Formats: sequence, C-alpha cells, structure tokens
Amino acid sequence: MTDFIRTERHDAVLRIVLNRPEARNAQNREMLAGLDAAFAAAADDDSVRVVILAGAGAHFSAGHDLKQAQAERADFTVEQRWDFESRYYYDYCLRIFDHPKPVIAEIRGACIAAGFMVANMCDLIVASETAFFADPVCHSLGAAAVEVLVHPWVLGSRKAREFLYTGSRLSAQAAEAAGMVNRVVPDTELETRTLEFAARIAAAPPFALRLVKRSINRTLDAQGFRTALAAHFDTHQLSHVGEAFRAARDSGLAGSIRRET
Repeated sequence: MTDFIRTERHDAVLRIVLNRPEARNAQNREMLAGLDAAFAAAADDDSVRVVILAGAGAHFSAGHDLKQAQAERADFTVEQRWDFESRYYYDYCLRIFDHPKPVIAEIRGACIAAGFMVANMCDLIVASETAFFADPVCHSLGAAAVEVLVHPWVLGSRKAREFLYTGSRLSAQAAEAAGMVNRVVPDTELETRTLEFAARIAAAPPFALRLVKRSINRTLDAQGFRTALAAHFDTHQLSHVGEAFRAARDSGLAGSIRRET
C-alpha cells in the first residue's frame, strides 16, 4: 500500500480514501497502484461486503497528476504512453467496474477529468450539495476527453456532448437530474449518509449482490459498453499526437489545465 491511500473499516463496509488532500487528491502513479491494491484486497476479504471510495479533504479528485506526467512522461513514445495508460488508467478503472462487491463513490468538492472517470466506474454515487464534476481536457489539453469515455453511458449522449464540448462544470444537482448521481446530501452529512447507504446495501446476502451486479454489468456489455470504451481509448491515444496536445505539453501540462477548484 502507499501513503496516498488509506482505508477505514466500518463493520462490513470498507472505506478507501484517496489521501493527497494538499494536492486535491491528484492521481499520481503511486496513488493509482495503491488504489488498485486496496480494491484487490477488498475483493479477497469475505468480511467486506460494500466498498466506499472517497477523497480526503475538500475535494474528491482534481484528476491526473499533471506535474508528475510532465516530469516523467512528457517525452514518452506512442508505445510507452499506450502501455502506461493501458495499465494505470484503463485497466485499473475497469477493475473497479468489475469489482465483485458494490462500490459507492462519495463525492465532495471537485471531481475533475480522471476523478470523474474513476468515480463513474463505481456502482453508485453520493455527492455533497456543493460537489461538482468537470472534464475540461478537450479545451485545456487538446485531448479527446479522458481515457475511459464513460460519459455518454452515465449522462446520456446529449448531456455528455454538452459536458465535453463546453468543458463546463456539472453541479451535483444537475448530475442527479441526469441520473448519474444517486443521492445529493448536505455537505456536513456526506460521510455519515454514505455510510448509512452502504450499511443498508451490506445487509443483503453478498452472493446475491455479486450476481445482480454481474447481470447489470452484462446488460451494459450487451449494449456495447466495453467495446465503446476500448474504441475510445484508441482515439484518446491518437489525440496525443495532435498539434493542440503537443503545444500543451511543450508549454507545461500542469499549466494547461484550467483551474476548476
């Protein structure tokens, strides 16, 4: 495990917390590896029935750590970028989607780009009243959204187009109206209400939950979910050789992303 991930046990509920509050929980490589390990451990622990994914501090996640990306991967070849993003972004996300136990995203503050991507791999989302979502990378980085294009599946195609084409924020209330967020709760009650929600789910027989989750995931796959995500990942890689992304990279990735928080 890594210092960038911490876990808390609440009876049959495991709370996994992104733990870089000073960096608005920007996802560096170490955090993502720790997150994957924490989910794997939860899958193997029969006493864990439900997982909550939360962020320490004021924000869920500001997305990828672009300072680390600039320092370590700015000069990656196409092959190197493909391998890195396949593992740390695409595969790790799909493992959350495929996790055998229900996963609830607990969203406070900003949930941006890769934060949006990770949160929407979860089965359910509970958001605080002042939480917001954004994926501004078409505008700021010249990239074709994030690596896992879950947006049209959770927002519908019209709202997803508006969200990505404009790069604007989506409030918790608008996300709930679109069907992406399950519950919006007062900021001060977010953790308590999410734990209560998780405990209610944990009261169901775990094998039944596992099977019904599997069936719902298969329903999405029958509609082309995984095929569409894989196709977009290829497109996303192509956008990295475009002139807009090259200009953003050369001027410094960390300075290109719009300050949404």
